[in-house]
Amino acid sequence: MAHIPVLLNEVLSYIGGPQSGVVADSTIGGGGHAEAILRAMDMAQVIGLDRDGEAVERVRARLTPLFPGRIRIEKARFDRLGEVLDRLGAPRVDAALFDLGVSSFHLDDPSRGFSFLRDGPLDMRMDRDDPLTASVIVNQWEERELERIFRHYGEERHAARIARAIVRERGRAAIGTTKALAEITAAAIPARERRASPIHPATRVFQALRIAVNGELDVLEPALRAAAERLSPGGRIAVISFHSLEDRIVKRTLADMEPRCRCPKESPVCRCGRPGILRVLTRKPVEPGRDEVENNPRARSAKLRVAERLAA
Repeated sequence: MAHIPVLLNEVLSYIGGPQSGVVADSTIGGGGHAEAILRAMDMAQVIGLDRDGEAVERVRARLTPLFPGRIRIEKARFDRLGEVLDRLGAPRVDAALFDLGVSSFHLDDPSRGFSFLRDGPLDMRMDRDDPLTASVIVNQWEERELERIFRHYGEERHAARIARAIVRERGRAAIGTTKALAEITAAAIPARERRASPIHPATRVFQALRIAVNGELDVLEPALRAAAERLSPGGRIAVISFHSLEDRIVKRTLADMEPRCRCPKESPVCRCGRPGILRVLTRKPVEPGRDEVENNPRARSAKLRVAERLAA
């Protein structure tokens, strides 16, 4: 499936402000959002980040000739945004975008091991330079750790059964492929629940492994806070998440950066230490409409939350 940027019109409507603004695309992926921003905002410049070196080379080769002098792309994890901005001499940005989903390039490439729909090695690294792979977790981590990540990161109610089945099977032979893991997972879930579930039985386990391999949730809150600190007054941060764990962190972090001042109303300045720097614009997350989901089924679980940097 070709890469289709999710909630594109909604993103543009929220961050399409200053025509000469600098936009940080902190998860540039296939470059769909970045390209649309550059086309819609004639004088905008984009600073793009991605931890996947292959994605960086691919999108750099595609977009740099189309928008000479208007886009710079760096290999970096999104919590390194501040360091990248300092290195490029950009102290402030007018918008920051985070698209937290796995790109179509990852899902459609069997060699990356992200999908149980295509047989491949148990890898799941977004950055191939990282040492930890899904194979290491599946074949070497203790049963209780497997149960923990399946339950915590995948919200899988059968975490204990699946972890036990994995340990039993790897005792016979190493589990080496996505297909083998998916089959072990499915067999560990009661047949009645497998038939009744609208999703593949391995969906939550693969999600949990991907999160654990890449440490996605560990760096999300500090990355959002760092990006918000670098916004110009009136600048906006837009975050697209794809599962409840991410969305809870995004919702809580943005809300926590809103003003929570408890000083007396007559006080000219905040002295309680909670003046806040953001105003949340989306009290409820923006979700894709029926037409978008029909055209791009991978958008079905997307949620967009947006906040604006306060003037002071």
